[in-house]
Amino acid sequence: MEEAWLPDLLGGRFAQRTLHLGSDDEGEVVATVVRLLPSWPASWTGSLRDVDVLYVHGWSDYFFQTGLAQWWAERGARFYALDLRKYGRSLRPGQTPGYVSSLTEYDADIAAALSVMGRGENPGRRLVLLGHSTGGLTLSLWAARHPGVASALVLNSPWLEFQAGAWGREALSPLVAARARWDPLGTHPVVDLGFYTRAQREVGTLPDSPDGWRPERGFPTRPGWLKAVLDGHDTVARGIEVGCPALVLLSKRSSSPLSWRPEMIETDSVLVVDDIARAATRLGRLVTIARIEGALHDVFLSRQPARDESYRVMAEWMR
Repeated sequence: MEEAWLPDLLGGRFAQRTLHLGSDDEGEVVATVVRLLPSWPASWTGSLRDVDVLYVHGWSDYFFQTGLAQWWAERGARFYALDLRKYGRSLRPGQTPGYVSSLTEYDADIAAALSVMGRGENPGRRLVLLGHSTGGLTLSLWAARHPGVASALVLNSPWLEFQAGAWGREALSPLVAARARWDPLGTHPVVDLGFYTRAQREVGTLPDSPDGWRPERGFPTRPGWLKAVLDGHDTVARGIEVGCPALVLLSKRSSSPLSWRPEMIETDSVLVVDDIARAATRLGRLVTIARIEGALHDVFLSRQPARDESYRVMAEWMR
């Protein structure tokens, strides 16, 4: 029996639909699509009325950015967000949060989402992929494996390079790969001290989340998952072609995540943005990099001036 669209916890016109993806050794595997369709006038007159947007969240995250969805819908676009398997709305009891052993596992999640979006029924509509952090890495690699499907790629602080840089990644990768072979679900020491969550709360852009969906210090990381991410970083470092114009939005500056500092409310305290900017040049032949003064790791959850600038840049680029 086909799943129906049901009211979403975000309220209003947001609806959600469960996507059944089979099972693994932890039980049933599902993904969840959340949608916001444009109003009747916007769907006929909006500048982006022929656009479908697919958003993918980052690590230890889920979709809750209502303002981002409304921005697209007000311009006539159909907005869809995907809570990947074992995240947020798709996390089931007994599952290891966020765990995959390869980022290609998400191909099934994305394919199921595109199906319920009706992509095969509307060939004239443009597809915009919109990814944050790990979601940006996932969508970049997916676009390179599926050339010609997306019309544009918008990346919000994509995790394209490891925080220790290329040398650190190359030194660490063999050790992670070795452990992933014999202990893929082992745990690493917790390195997230909760300062990014604190910054979002101080800015006032982080709503209360259902228990377990977005822990203050992130999900525990696992060797199998970290190997998957490092493999993705290595693929980007060698150069890919996403097959469409790409916009990369980044904070202008990074700050150390090791101790709380007031500047964390206007910098990226998760990624080294200079390294991400360099890695972004390897995504394809046409990449625009925009550095946003005062932005957090999620540029659309920053203070109002940085948030407004992020939307202004995205609007100008989409035109």
